Amino acid sequence: MGQPCRVGIVGCGVISGVYLTTIAQLDTLELAGVADLNQSRAEAVGREYGVPAMGLDEIISSPDVDLILNLTIPAAHAEVALRAIAAGKSVYGEKPLAATTADAAKIIEAAAAANVLVGCAPDTVLGTGIQTARRAIDDGLIGTPIAATATMVTPGHERWHANPDFYYQPGGGPLLDMGPYYVSALVTMLGPVRSVIGAATHTRPVRTIGSGPRAGETVPVDVDTHVTGVLVHESGALSTLLMSFDVIASNASRIEVHGDLASMIVPDPNHFDGDVLLHPFDADHWRTLQPSAGYVDAGRGYGVADLALTAPGTEPRAGGRLAYHVLDVMESLLESVASGAAVTVASSCDRPAPVELSTTPGSSSETGQRRPHAPSA
Repeated sequence: MGQPCRVGIVGCGVISGVYLTTIAQLDTLELAGVADLNQSRAEAVGREYGVPAMGLDEIISSPDVDLILNLTIPAAHAEVALRAIAAGKSVYGEKPLAATTADAAKIIEAAAAANVLVGCAPDTVLGTGIQTARRAIDDGLIGTPIAATATMVTPGHERWHANPDFYYQPGGGPLLDMGPYYVSALVTMLGPVRSVIGAATHTRPVRTIGSGPRAGETVPVDVDTHVTGVLVHESGALSTLLMSFDVIASNASRIEVHGDLASMIVPDPNHFDGDVLLHPFDADHWRTLQPSAGYVDAGRGYGVADLALTAPGTEPRAGGRLAYHVLDVMESLLESVASGAAVTVASSCDRPAPVELSTTPGSSSETGQRRPHAPSA
């Protein structure tokens, strides 16, 4: 496989911890440096992992960095990604790809022109949960897919999050916060979406913080906190989506997929593994499918390693075009909420290549043999 891909992390907040753990565990990745607007935070991470703490310009231009892992806030995703691409580096970012599809399109276009790769969370779709479900569909175990349901409900993040303001401001809300996990899983299993129709509401004008130093403080609610919609896939399958910060509890499966031969329960797409349950037409019970595809015991950052091994001319599995389409689907759904009419999704994408059952990226025969582009001399 050659030398490991040298990763420079931009953004050393809470989410960086799981990525740092994964990078340390995978032979295909090597941490080369870190950067953060809070220099002391970057220096603390650098000392812990034995790498230099750099400024943004320095890490992007460094010849010792092959790929930028963009863990900044969503509003900064496009700026950091475009600067990395301009320096000839591939980039992998946290969800969403950008704050808007307009900015996301600039990233995709710039990467294509620079001949570098773009990847984006969630990479949970690469684990055994979603991949085993996809394999069951591809192998015909449910017959022709007819419909799916995706349900994510919670009373609200303010109950546990010390600074939940973002979730209730434009750019937040249950759809944009959690929707990428569910829509990415639905597109991975059933293919791209051609149109959507939605409705939404919110129940309270303010939310009360339940923990931390701001406990008891209220934050305004400026977004819809209960969003539902129907996604019409290009295949003809219909997915019903329910994303809510207003629902106390539910026994509904996170995702169900129904075909003309069987129904299937799919595990939580916010996790990498979990049981896939199948109920054939002629059976009287659910049975658990053994993991048949996906990275075993995967964690956040496997998408970075998968991208690092992507063959030339091939889209990464947790790739930019998938992330762009998912963002387009969500924006279109919110547009439908505002207009009350169905909205055609302008973009499309290919279903990502399946992941054979394997322990780590690079251990399966279908992965490529290259590192992302290094900066040009």
